[in-house]
Amino acid sequence: MVPSDLRFTKDHEWVRVEGDLATVGITAHAADQLGDIVFVELPAIGRTIDQHATFGVVESVKAVSDLFAPVGGEVVETNDESLRATPERVNSDPYGEGWMLRVRLADPSQVSALLDAAAYEALIAEE
Repeated sequence: MVPSDLRFTKDHEWVRVEGDLATVGITAHAADQLGDIVFVELPAIGRTIDQHATFGVVESVKAVSDLFAPVGGEVVETNDESLRATPERVNSDPYGEGWMLRVRLADPSQVSALLDAAAYEALIAEE
């Protein structure tokens, strides 16, 4: 089930925008494809990330994958401490407790270029 209040990338990251802040994570589809997640590496608070650039790494029992920023801006918060202790939250609750970082948007118009829920569902149906 794809939440309708989020926007998505073709690389399977999601973003939830609240004011000028965007919460970012990976989709349930991505988490399922990766398998059991055992490690998440996130950027430092205060770092500026560019849209589509790598911002971290997720490691599972199957693979290591780069994480790509759906939007650009300054990292103002990460879920690093929680995910370091229990990285499996990305598998069990990818749209909730498994969130990865919060970014102060540099350009809010970047959000409108992302996939809505229907377009993301169509994308994963093709895979």
